[in-house]
Amino acid sequence: MNPLKIKGNSVSGLWIATLGFFFGMASVSLFGPTAHKFGDVMKLDPATIGLLVAIPSLSGSLLRIPFGAWVDTTGGKKPFAILLILSVIGVGGLMWLVNANYPDNMDGTFPLILFLGLLAGCGVATFSVGISQASYWFPSKKQGYATGMFGGIGTLAPGLFALLLPIVIAAIGLGYAYVGWTVFLLIGTLIYILFARNAPYFQLKKKGLSDDEAKTQALTQGQELFPTGSVKKSLATSAKIPGTWLLTILYFVTFGGFLALTVWYPSFWREFYGLGDIQCGLLTACFSMFSALIRAGTGPFADKFGGRKLCYTSMILIAIGAIGMMLSRSFALSLIFTIILAIAMGINNTAVFKMVPIYIPKAVGGASGWIGGIGAFGGFAFPPLMGMIASHMGHDGYAWGFGIYLILAIVCLFILMLFMKATPKSTT
Repeated sequence: MNPLKIKGNSVSGLWIATLGFFFGMASVSLFGPTAHKFGDVMKLDPATIGLLVAIPSLSGSLLRIPFGAWVDTTGGKKPFAILLILSVIGVGGLMWLVNANYPDNMDGTFPLILFLGLLAGCGVATFSVGISQASYWFPSKKQGYATGMFGGIGTLAPGLFALLLPIVIAAIGLGYAYVGWTVFLLIGTLIYILFARNAPYFQLKKKGLSDDEAKTQALTQGQELFPTGSVKKSLATSAKIPGTWLLTILYFVTFGGFLALTVWYPSFWREFYGLGDIQCGLLTACFSMFSALIRAGTGPFADKFGGRKLCYTSMILIAIGAIGMMLSRSFALSLIFTIILAIAMGINNTAVFKMVPIYIPKAVGGASGWIGGIGAFGGFAFPPLMGMIASHMGHDGYAWGFGIYLILAIVCLFILMLFMKATPKSTT
């Protein structure tokens, strides 16, 4: 049989998936830079503001597992596009609500705002779809490059939007800022739908080839990874392996922590140090974008030193950073400890997925689903808890809220020590 023509290639497959994830991931910052504006007109306390800024991460985490599993049957483009469309509906609905009701008629709209935030957060779930979609385009020896670039560049979006949104709001107002966001996301969604391509195997299957024929021809196109077995079986198998849950806890602390602090830092800098919106956006962007860049560049270090050692180092740094944030009453010191937290979270977010094929080799897909989905749930869980501490303790509560990360880092260090003793050094 003559080889059938394939649309796209590994380079375009990676970058279109990364671009789509960048657009979808921006919704993490949907409310972080604007929470005080909603809080002022609706009289929200810090705990409720914590819920507001975290709500996009709820759908963004819970949808990762089912939509990620869907990739193995479709190739990824369809579930990815659906998530982006849902996100457009959410941001577009918020645009309409703000322009129709803000600031004088916001009473009773909080439940609707939360619902629209849930829809907008669907874009965050594109991670689990896109990372699999991109991975299928590349041979095994280039997986680190593909997943590192996808995750690192895609996660630049929350920090960039935390920086830009306050500037845009200051220039044209809240309502028009959300109009611009809706247009931006709509354009990104259309670009993805028009140019995204599934990996060769899925294109060939769609053309009517048998499974064996599709794999044979896809191999000539450079594809080496193929769907194997039942997704349900992979999830069940990985759930029985203790390493899956250790890595999930580690990712919950650092990727969940990354999402949480990206939306919480604007409130921290504003309430604790009295900074303006643009300054808060700049500082939040420094944390978020620096952590994302660290994540993108950590792959070679994970290859050289091993994922466990990097995880160990990360948790020590998180403990140091959290203690510093709790005790510091100096802006300069708080900024230094923020950078330490950014480095630690970026390192660990790469190291965790480096360890997945080592410790769960028979159920990599299922383990990645649990780790990515539950891990991202930290982005929803932490901000309301930090808000509750601030509500209870007042001004100093914004600093003491970082104690959550100290406690979790100590727990993870204890688990890691036991785990490292029980695991051969050859897998370090």
